[in-house]
Amino acid sequence: MTASAASVLGVAKGEVGTHETRSGGHWVNDSKYNKWYGSIPGYDRGGYDYPYCAVFVAWCADKAGAADLYPKTAGCATAVAWYKRAGRFSEYPAVGAQVFFGAGGGSHTGLVYDYDADWIYTVEGNTNTNGGAEGDGVYLKKRSRRDGYTYGYGYPKFVGGIKSADPAYAKEAPKVPAKTKPAPAKPKPTVDLSELIRAAKLDPKAAQGHQTYTAGVKVVEAALKAEGYLPAKYASDGSFGTTTIEAYKKWQKALGYSGNDADGIPGLTSLTRLGAKHGFNVKP
Repeated sequence: MTASAASVLGVAKGEVGTHETRSGGHWVNDSKYNKWYGSIPGYDRGGYDYPYCAVFVAWCADKAGAADLYPKTAGCATAVAWYKRAGRFSEYPAVGAQVFFGAGGGSHTGLVYDYDADWIYTVEGNTNTNGGAEGDGVYLKKRSRRDGYTYGYGYPKFVGGIKSADPAYAKEAPKVPAKTKPAPAKPKPTVDLSELIRAAKLDPKAAQGHQTYTAGVKVVEAALKAEGYLPAKYASDGSFGTTTIEAYKKWQKALGYSGNDADGIPGLTSLTRLGAKHGFNVKP
């Protein structure tokens, strides 16, 4: 399976606060995890009143699609043996590892969701606020790494590797995705102001077939459309005709020009300011 530590721990953390059955004024082990695993002969309440810390781990793995990565058992010692047979048991913590407590790891178990130099941070079923092995539900716990009660850790074999404090598992550390370089910024289009002014003032028709002129006019007209001075459906053909001149007059007036200064013919200042707003450079 391709389940990750994150998916298993996500399921486990979602169970925090879940309690076992309460009967006769006290908690009993009978829980939804016991019901999922099944009855065990010799226990009360129809065989469902057994400690479920190991079953809780198996349940989380199953719900996360990682059932084959963790042992399905109600016995902590049995789970320890399962990892040891697989050659995946360590004295160092790891994210997603199954931690075992007590002599031989047979007293209690849970899942490690993080660790540091001194502590492990776990999700545990069948515990309580005091961290006891006979509790009332699912809790987040903080436990000492070097406490004699902490026996060791079973390592699931995640496809994407496992983050571990064990130097022997350094080769299984999850790969850090390589940083992708941002796409280079597209160069801003350039309007050749000298060509545009010359053509617009002297002989627009003569310059309409000039590639630089046509491209420059289309850039300016797109900006005028964005300003609302040209209709959005205006078919820009690259000619600086009457419609465009009238639109440019409106732009000039918006900048505070009047009289002959608002003649609809682009000048260096007005065109540069239009370009600054709409992403093009002006070539004077």
